Amino acid sequence: MEIGIAIAVLCVVLGGVVAQWFAWRLRLPAIVLLFATGLILGPGLRIIQPSHVLGPMMQPLVGLCVAIIVFEGGLALDLRELRAAGEGVLRLTVIALPLNWVLGSAAAHWIGGLAIGPSLLFGAIVTVTGPTVVLPLLRHTRLRKRPAAFLRWEAILNDPVGAILATLVLQVLLFRAKSGYGTLAIGAVVAKLVVSVGISAAVGFALALGVRRLFTRDLLPETLKTPILLAFALSAYAVCNCIMEGAGLVASTAFGLALANLHVTGLGELRRFKELLVVLIVSCLFIVLTSDLDRAVLAHLSWPILGLTLAVLFVVRPVAIALSTLFSGLSWQERALSGWIAPRGIVAAAVAGVAGLRLEEAGYPTAQLVMPAVFAVIAATMVLHGFSLAPLARRLRLTLSDTPGFAIVGATPWTTGLSRVLNAAGMPTLLVDTYPGALSEARETGVPVLQGELISNHGSEALMERPVDYLLAATPDPMYNGLVCARLAPELGRERVFQLSPGAYRLDLHRGISREMRGKVFGREDFDFDLFERLWKAGWRFSVEAPDDAPETGADGQRHAIRLMLLRANGALAISSPEDTEKPLSRPGDRAVMMRALDSAVA
Repeated sequence: MEIGIAIAVLCVVLGGVVAQWFAWRLRLPAIVLLFATGLILGPGLRIIQPSHVLGPMMQPLVGLCVAIIVFEGGLALDLRELRAAGEGVLRLTVIALPLNWVLGSAAAHWIGGLAIGPSLLFGAIVTVTGPTVVLPLLRHTRLRKRPAAFLRWEAILNDPVGAILATLVLQVLLFRAKSGYGTLAIGAVVAKLVVSVGISAAVGFALALGVRRLFTRDLLPETLKTPILLAFALSAYAVCNCIMEGAGLVASTAFGLALANLHVTGLGELRRFKELLVVLIVSCLFIVLTSDLDRAVLAHLSWPILGLTLAVLFVVRPVAIALSTLFSGLSWQERALSGWIAPRGIVAAAVAGVAGLRLEEAGYPTAQLVMPAVFAVIAATMVLHGFSLAPLARRLRLTLSDTPGFAIVGATPWTTGLSRVLNAAGMPTLLVDTYPGALSEARETGVPVLQGELISNHGSEALMERPVDYLLAATPDPMYNGLVCARLAPELGRERVFQLSPGAYRLDLHRGISREMRGKVFGREDFDFDLFERLWKAGWRFSVEAPDDAPETGADGQRHAIRLMLLRANGALAISSPEDTEKPLSRPGDRAVMMRALDSAVA
């Protein structure tokens, strides 16, 4: 048993991380590779069978993991974003969800051949578009702010509500089977749904107020802040699930949402830890639930199930979104994207696995088809939506530019000149400063600018709305440069945020500025602000040249130019740093960005 558990843990954890890495390297949707890994390890090779190893503990563990996921998702929901896109979000949640239930149930009965009871259960389950699938897709695709907000809010809010709806439908169907009543108590279902959501939301908000009190009154040491948040999120889930199955997800989501909008100081660094934890949890859960599929479930896949899947993809969801967004402020492109993108994930699989079995035990005909039907929808939406989101969003012009962008922080005459040259060379470059007067010259010459404080929430969010992949902090203040880089490194990547040299003595690994609190040094140790300012005043200017035609020294042996970076043929940037173990080498098609004295000739 211990060996079996060890092998299962190794396959799940290592397989999930490896799949995520391959997805990042190959620029593929991670959920597709995770899904495929689970199928290979489970039904394919039968290396792991989680339900046999974990037994009755599997479902509670899956529920606790999902609670952490929706809690972290709630932390990402800012009510200012809801006000900016509120009408669309409310329509997708309040109107589209019941429409999806009704249309999905009708399709299950008339196309999939399921009886009325299992059809209603299937329709309730497939209303869920889980954050476990949508959020990784949004990280993979550079959507504009508003359509991304639609999909994110819908997934996080509909996830617990859909789970509760499926649980209520199941309970009513089981009650009907025991009592012999011939009608479904729809009014009782709606009433219990509203009461459960209200109580769970109140529990989550109350816990958030308690956390704010603990944090602001300094009643917790820093080492206990993350544990207490996770403990409260899991406790809210467990307590509210005792009230009603599925209500715990509402409590966990409300807890995260309330914390995010109460503006509790210190949540920023804790949020980063939870994001990393959720990536690991999502990876493991996808493999666990997919590998736990029985081959008997796959054997139930049939032409009616295929027809039902196509109906859910091309009729149910598009029609529900089209009807719910009539006469709204959404553009037709946003409506089309929302109507197509609705991947189902962990919550749908977990609910279907339990509910379908209980319905079958209660004697409902065709109840054994609920799990294969839901599995077919999950598989189809993950693969089709995972691969189609980015190209469809580009076609609808709802994405940011795919060309890697470069941001320069600090508007001075020489940074304006560098921005102008890079934009002319085809590298989208954004000049950022807090002072509007400093940006006037760049704005007049057509250089994209952003006025804002990047270490504020507003400024960093505004930057993330632009196609920025690399950043150079080039203000006269080395400490501010380091602060900007440290603030944006988790978003852009620590190897992609650079700053001018703070001085050679400050680069000492033990006595200098910690690498965690600054960016990589740009170019060389002597590339500080004073150097570029002095060279600019001496008449040096920027240019883009072929690497072989861009020597730094002339025939007299004197330095007449310095190489700053390479523009790769594929649009990427190669910026050298004294902290690199290897200097970037030029390749065919690359171009060198130089700063050269005007009176020096190119050899």
